[in-house]
Amino acid sequence: MPMQYRRLGASGLKVSELSLGSWITYHNQVDVAAAKEMLAVAMDAGVNFFDNAEVYAQGQSEVVMGEAIKALKWPRLHYVVSTKFFWGLGRDSGNPVNRIDTLNRKYLMQAIDGSLKRMQLDCIDLVYCHRPDPHTPIEETVWAMSDMIARGKALYWGTSEWSAADIRAAWDIADKHHLHKPVMEQPQYNLFHRKRVEQEYARLYDDIGLGLTTWSPLASGLLTGKYRNGIPPGSRGALENMGWLAKGLTDEAKNAAVASLEAIAADLGITVAQLAIAWAARNPHVSTVITGASSVAQLRSNLAAVDAIPKLTPEVLARIDAITLPLAA
Repeated sequence: MPMQYRRLGASGLKVSELSLGSWITYHNQVDVAAAKEMLAVAMDAGVNFFDNAEVYAQGQSEVVMGEAIKALKWPRLHYVVSTKFFWGLGRDSGNPVNRIDTLNRKYLMQAIDGSLKRMQLDCIDLVYCHRPDPHTPIEETVWAMSDMIARGKALYWGTSEWSAADIRAAWDIADKHHLHKPVMEQPQYNLFHRKRVEQEYARLYDDIGLGLTTWSPLASGLLTGKYRNGIPPGSRGALENMGWLAKGLTDEAKNAAVASLEAIAADLGITVAQLAIAWAARNPHVSTVITGASSVAQLRSNLAAVDAIPKLTPEVLARIDAITLPLAA
């Protein structure tokens, strides 16, 4: 199946139904040469959206992606890149004075300049408020994000892991003052984490045309089946800075559910990981599903999930729900 393209919410921008993210992998597991190779493979498969964030690898993920894209010499019109702001680059310094954790105007206007420099771009297509900031008025954040666009430093803005109420408040403020409105939200969405996308945001899709660029379709690897017998060496769960994932990855009930999903995947002639990615992508409110990979082989396998999307008939979806819905948050 060829890659399909979907509108980013109510905007005119179209993004590939599967996209490639850089969280955890870039700089930590993937250097510039490997990133260049995987970006090329993704583009050849029809991917046009590449996701990043200021905080990933303390800015080095943006550096790796920027260098790789520069080396590939793609026409700028052919790809969409993103970044996200909230934590700043001092969050791991050990000095609380250096922690940012904000969406105030000063931080945001300086953060976009830093990302542009690291990624070697004149503008970034999508910029996100990476988390909500209860200590900054939403109106201040909305003005700053809108100004980024007005100044030509970004093209669209949105949020990540915001509540439906805060997204609506931001949209209403922008509408009232004729500012650039938030176009998209980037929430976690997978078989075990679905209520926010399927219930909390339900009214926003029609009311304000919210688009979704969802992350973690494999629940940090749980939905690959690799954690059924513990945390294997070299996996994401074994990384020193990912210890906080261990409890969820080794959850007995969820791993048992994954084992049951493998039977469904086998019936369809796909892997359980492809099943999980296709399941997230089959939601019509999802503009794109962000996938991650640390090797070309893993990337190709993930992108092959486009072939599985049409296989998820109502009957198959009902079988999947019977296994996973009781465990979903």
